[in-house]
Amino acid sequence: MARFHVIIPAAGSGSRMAMDAPKQYLKLKGKPLIHHVIQVFAQSTKVDTIHVVLNPDDTLWSAADNQLSQKMQIHYCGGATRAASVLNTLNAIETQIAADDWILVHDAARPGLSNALLNKLMNALQEDAVGGLLALPLADTLKRADVNQRVAMTLPRDDLWQAQTPQMFRFSTLKRALTEFKGTPTDEAEAIEAIGLMPKLISGELRNMKVTYPQDLVVLSALLDITS
Repeated sequence: MARFHVIIPAAGSGSRMAMDAPKQYLKLKGKPLIHHVIQVFAQSTKVDTIHVVLNPDDTLWSAADNQLSQKMQIHYCGGATRAASVLNTLNAIETQIAADDWILVHDAARPGLSNALLNKLMNALQEDAVGGLLALPLADTLKRADVNQRVAMTLPRDDLWQAQTPQMFRFSTLKRALTEFKGTPTDEAEAIEAIGLMPKLISGELRNMKVTYPQDLVVLSALLDITS
């Protein structure tokens, strides 16, 4: 029976937050964002292992109280991109994992994932031939700007979704897709698409937003108060 393994890329600098520490170490309700992320997977009875991927030069992880789960392994093999970090980790854990085991890749700065949403994703995809990801149908009108930041075109939003994580694919499929991709994919799903497969979209939740800008912490904190 296929097992479930989680990869959390946490090697980024979080430059768009304009803060000294990488955003995965910023505090939300008294705990670093990455602690919230790990906690959800640690509580899941379906998840076998959790792999946190750090920058080789990371000095903040060891300074924090990070003994969060017996399932957790730390890998100082983060690359210059998310895709590189994930692929490096797949190579590092290959001897532990079966080819048809499921890999769930989740953002270190997306701490609003709920246990219910995680279970929804795994239950929906565990028998799927390809795998898939959480995503939200777009509700807002989209505008394409010109070089002067004036509207050049209104884009139809029909059938458009905003990708979230976790993104869940078989180990062998994901490794092949990331290895063969020409360039740098924006997420795992794009790499899977490039080898001719069609990931399934599973409806996510607004609270599963990614913290990218300083104001996102305020918004997310309010959302968690409402939905907890």
